[in-house]
Amino acid sequence: MPNGIIVIDKQSDWTSMDVCAKLRGIFREKRIGHAGTLDPMATGVLPVFVGRATRAVEFAGEGEKEYVAGLRLGLVTNTQDTSGEVLEEHPVSVTEEALEQALEQFRGEIQQVPPMYSAIKINGKKLYELARKGREVERPARTVTIHALTLESREGEADFTLRVRCSKGTYVRTLCHDIGQALGCGGCMSSLRRTMAAGFILEDAVTLEEVQKAEDPAALLLPVDAYFAGRPMLILPADLEKKVRNGMTVILPQSPGFSGECRVYGENKEFLALSRVNGKKLETIKSFFSV
Repeated sequence: MPNGIIVIDKQSDWTSMDVCAKLRGIFREKRIGHAGTLDPMATGVLPVFVGRATRAVEFAGEGEKEYVAGLRLGLVTNTQDTSGEVLEEHPVSVTEEALEQALEQFRGEIQQVPPMYSAIKINGKKLYELARKGREVERPARTVTIHALTLESREGEADFTLRVRCSKGTYVRTLCHDIGQALGCGGCMSSLRRTMAAGFILEDAVTLEEVQKAEDPAALLLPVDAYFAGRPMLILPADLEKKVRNGMTVILPQSPGFSGECRVYGENKEFLALSRVNGKKLETIKSFFSV
């Protein structure tokens, strides 16, 4: 059965779940999950985990993400992007210098109120379900981190391109809306392309069309340990490998020279588990070996 990670360059008008459904058919594998939802209008990096690799999904959504976003000033919509209903229109006379100055207040830790058109639940109800009924509810602001925010180019009188590197949970369309509010003319997101997620970049990605045309789609899968590549590697002898496979805590004969999370392999270099080293003690965080 196929096991591994495939990084899809998602096209617009597809949901992240549409991509997973298509890949379930291609790989004939029910166990498929993605890391980091992309809205239908967004394109770019969508890491998809296949087979046993789905056990890594819970770790993959935590890291930084990077986007290239279109900012359209002078336009306010109910979805905070150009796909929504126009609520306000204003003339725009913003210089690049004024925009650069406005961006400064959005770098670092900021407070962001999630948009109504989002999958966040309030009192058990998804916000977008309430929004579609014309209801708006109070949403508590959340702390997110904008690690980098740069003005890449100006495309027109009211259109700009921004590059955003941010923490999990950041809404780039809300960022565009808030930048427009700070400038006094309103704004929304006109396009979005994710260039990095879960440590994978566009150069790692293939299109769904390429997967469909591939003679052996499984050959496009990256091994699951590719996601954990930044962690140190530990190879176990057969007796200790057996203990890991039996779910036991392992006492190493000597300290491996590092502590914290690591990749654990058997003698044959099969990836066994993401584990944690504390002195000579090795504990499994999540196992990935075949039974």
